[in-house]
Amino acid sequence: MTLTLRFAPELRFFLAPRHRGGVVRLDHDDTAGIGHVVQSLGVPLTEVGTLRVCGPEPDGPGGGNPGPTEREVGAEYRARPGDVVDIAPPQLPQPLPVSPTRFVLDVHLGTLARRLRLVGVDTAYPDDFADDRLIDLANTERRVLLTRDRALLFRRRLWLGAHVRADDPDDQLTEVLARFDPPLDPWTRCPACNGDLVGVAKAEVTDELMAGTRATYDTYSRCGPCGQVYWPGAHHRRLLHIVDRARRAVAR
Repeated sequence: MTLTLRFAPELRFFLAPRHRGGVVRLDHDDTAGIGHVVQSLGVPLTEVGTLRVCGPEPDGPGGGNPGPTEREVGAEYRARPGDVVDIAPPQLPQPLPVSPTRFVLDVHLGTLARRLRLVGVDTAYPDDFADDRLIDLANTERRVLLTRDRALLFRRRLWLGAHVRADDPDDQLTEVLARFDPPLDPWTRCPACNGDLVGVAKAEVTDELMAGTRATYDTYSRCGPCGQVYWPGAHHRRLLHIVDRARRAVAR
């Protein structure tokens, strides 16, 4: 039979160029679920919110067919003759089965990792992990795996992931915050290691500072795990801009 799938505009990015009009018709033998068909066309199920079918309901106990209906189905649903499937992206913000929202990022998203930590979001970034170890970490600690590598999102054992589409790190941050709406707590995480920052008196860190820094700044914090000392340096205005933009992204 011929199966018709209609992809929302937000998902057409994943399709082969010949399918990017959004409507795909293909031969289907009903042995595979709709989720398998969607993924075979290049769209990871992590990027799908709902699957809705318009077509005849299965025959009821009294026989007969009530005619076409529209209903939401799961990825395992096997299409029937006459079905048209609408594939929609996740709603925004995307509900998650765990709280608080925590992330793990692949090796290509180091700058995004630092920005997420800057705004206080728990973000693991093991830049030396192979794919299997990334997935293990995501599954064990219930972190959302953020990646630019679609192949990772097709791994069946990955509990939850998301594709980061934007190229620019500032746009990536806005994209992730708008999608998942994590609570922000800026200036509380170490950008280098994700550890908690604790305010410290200037006298406690004086010996670790250069003379110019000691003379110019009075507010300091230290990362508990790695010991890095922070202060509002010359780059603080640029960081404030990143934080302000992040707050606007989650306030929409």
